[in-house]
Amino acid sequence: MHKLIAIVNVIAWAGFWAFGYLALSAGVDQTGQLLPAAVMAALGAAVGLWAYFKLIRYTEATGYAKPPNRADRSHLDTDDPGEIA
Repeated sequence: MHKLIAIVNVIAWAGFWAFGYLALSAGVDQTGQLLPAAVMAALGAAVGLWAYFKLIRYTEATGYAKPPNRADRSHLDTDDPGEIA
């Protein structure tokens, strides 16, 4: 399943770059070419980001990539009434 998500990721980003170029290179008066290309580029970016974040979550869960650094917040669990939270 994760290989399928990786393939979707590559295809989505390729679509983003291809249709993004078409949208940027279209003339201002060519709305028939500009609007569909911009919509397809936005869809490619959205699907690409979704797939990328799914792959990041998978690699961190399986140990392939190290998890991000997190702050140690254990000192906030004290019940000291004199402490300002």
